[in-house]
Amino acid sequence: MPATDFKDYYQILGVSKSASEVEVKRVFRKLARKYHPDMNPDDKTAEAKFKEINEAYEVLSDPEKRRKYDQFGQYWNQTGGAQAGGFDFDFGQYGSFDDFINELLGRFSSGFGSGSTKEQRYSYSSTSSSPGFSGFQDFSGFNAPGISSDAEAELKLTFTEALQGVEKRLTIGGTETITVRIPPGAKPNRRIRVKGKGQVNPLTQSRGDLYLKVKLDSHPFFKFDQDNLVCDLPIAPDEAVLGAKVEVPTPTGTVSLNIPVGIKSGQALRLRGKGWPHSKGGASDLVVRIQIIPPSPLSTEEKALYEQLAKLRRFDPRTTLPKF
Repeated sequence: MPATDFKDYYQILGVSKSASEVEVKRVFRKLARKYHPDMNPDDKTAEAKFKEINEAYEVLSDPEKRRKYDQFGQYWNQTGGAQAGGFDFDFGQYGSFDDFINELLGRFSSGFGSGSTKEQRYSYSSTSSSPGFSGFQDFSGFNAPGISSDAEAELKLTFTEALQGVEKRLTIGGTETITVRIPPGAKPNRRIRVKGKGQVNPLTQSRGDLYLKVKLDSHPFFKFDQDNLVCDLPIAPDEAVLGAKVEVPTPTGTVSLNIPVGIKSGQALRLRGKGWPHSKGGASDLVVRIQIIPPSPLSTEEKALYEQLAKLRRFDPRTTLPKF
């Protein structure tokens, strides 16, 4: 670019030299919408301005180009920087302004599979290559909302994998294989960040991050209640009446639990530190909900004893019911 053709890209966008990448992007979107040819049909001045702000954004949004521009000023492009300007947009190929702006800012990357401009989906697979790795797994739904080059995908884990931690080998877009270590205690919907494995920004050619959103298979006994685990413990009527000591499964082994005399169905007992492991050590609580289960079928002797008990019983559980 000749010295006489030097353009002040900061002035064109109306931002200071200290403006952050986020601010540059925000201002660019506002100006691009204002001067977009669809908003200004047959306005050559607006179209020229539109191309000028795109030229400025291409340089200021690229950290390397911006560094050279700040350092060398009007001679920055003679230091090996990519040629600025020369934009030739075919606006007719875009259905709307948002389609254009999303492509320009790198909402979607041509480096991962295929899809429409509204959403791209990617196929992933997980394979086992050594002891401690999980078995083969397929998952999909990898997409990048908004204009970020970051990406997100669901990662399905078994209860045991999430509890103990696991290493996963993931194939991105059918071409790139990465190994991800999942720490013990990964909870449902937790997002695990994998730096530099997202989508490619077509302007800066830099890659965003990949976020793996944990999905856990349901467990037949344990359920999550925020940080804690919850389970239902069945006990017999005599254990509820007389009290008892019973064995209760926890994620780390079986423990003894004292059932107090006269406990009611639905009451909860708390085993502190016996729930889901914390990332920094320790564990949450295990909440044990009591379920009194009547015996079935009854033996002849049991039925006779229950009939005798019914005759002797003076307690009426329905005395508190309202009368109408």
